[in-house]
Amino acid sequence: MAQRPAEAAPPPGRSHGKTKGRVAVSRSAQRGHYGNYAAIDLGTNNCRLLIARPAREGFVVVDSFSRIVRLGEGLAASGTLSDAAMDRALAALSICAEKLRRRNVSLVRSVATEACRRADNGRAFVKRVYDETGIALEIISTEQEARLAMAGCHALLEPGEGPALIFDIGGGSTELVVIDGHTEDGTPRIADWVSVPWGVVSLSESAPIHHPDTPTRLAAYERLRARVAEALTPFAQRLAPPEGIRLLGTSGTVTTLGSVHLGLARYDRRLVDGLVVPAQAMRDISHRLAGLGVDERAQISSIGTERADLVIAGCAILESIFDIWPAERLAVADRGIREGILRSLMARNGHHW
Repeated sequence: MAQRPAEAAPPPGRSHGKTKGRVAVSRSAQRGHYGNYAAIDLGTNNCRLLIARPAREGFVVVDSFSRIVRLGEGLAASGTLSDAAMDRALAALSICAEKLRRRNVSLVRSVATEACRRADNGRAFVKRVYDETGIALEIISTEQEARLAMAGCHALLEPGEGPALIFDIGGGSTELVVIDGHTEDGTPRIADWVSVPWGVVSLSESAPIHHPDTPTRLAAYERLRARVAEALTPFAQRLAPPEGIRLLGTSGTVTTLGSVHLGLARYDRRLVDGLVVPAQAMRDISHRLAGLGVDERAQISSIGTERADLVIAGCAILESIFDIWPAERLAVADRGIREGILRSLMARNGHHW
């Protein structure tokens, strides 16, 4: 639940923006009018913040922050968040807390996803985050995660009739949402959805993926694809893939591959968000990357050292989705949960588009 940053401390799991010197609620916020809104998304791999204010056609971004923290590193083996991973996440969240103060945010919602859902010490970590940064994380369900991601990016779907599939390849899980038509208020109607426990971190840690030669790398890649396909089979059986289905992907995987497709020397959100790429081109890039060693992938400027070891798992998930729901093109979104949170907060206070 979203909170005004200066209200009394909520229990762990409710989102709030307190800091050591609490963020004051502005006079306009006390009267029910809000200026800057914020959304924090702490995932298995990334910590992201977006601060925005309402505008005539959506919202205007005031500030943002993103850092790879690998909160879920080693979680599959230990069942707990490691001290090093929690320290990395806390360092990033401390920066977020400072930005909330500096930007005079009046309403914020902060969510945590798969890593905190799965970890035995996930709730203890949420309490520690609140105690040390004043940010009260809400551990959301897989269904909430899927709905927020869909709400944040569905505007980038290609025009067309019939069902469409929106997917979010995360660090610890992948959410897929099938939409078919719209509700009376114009929002997409969700026909079905699923969350599978494979993301770029969890899948990478499920089996060895670093091998000395190309044939062995490609064989390991195929095993990853098979693992994901098995997890997706029950969902696929519920939904016969219609001809000409539209696909929209949101995640670091699809934005990274989109950047590689464009041959960018440096990532540029303006060129990637809303990009439409032939599905075969994404497959070709995935297969090429799967045959490279981690050092070779790191030399590709659009990938770099931070994503070089995890991108292969993302490619395996993406290709598994293509295998089940063949499409000619993939629309790419560099937006998702944070944007979905912001839209819901603003709509709650009377801003509609």
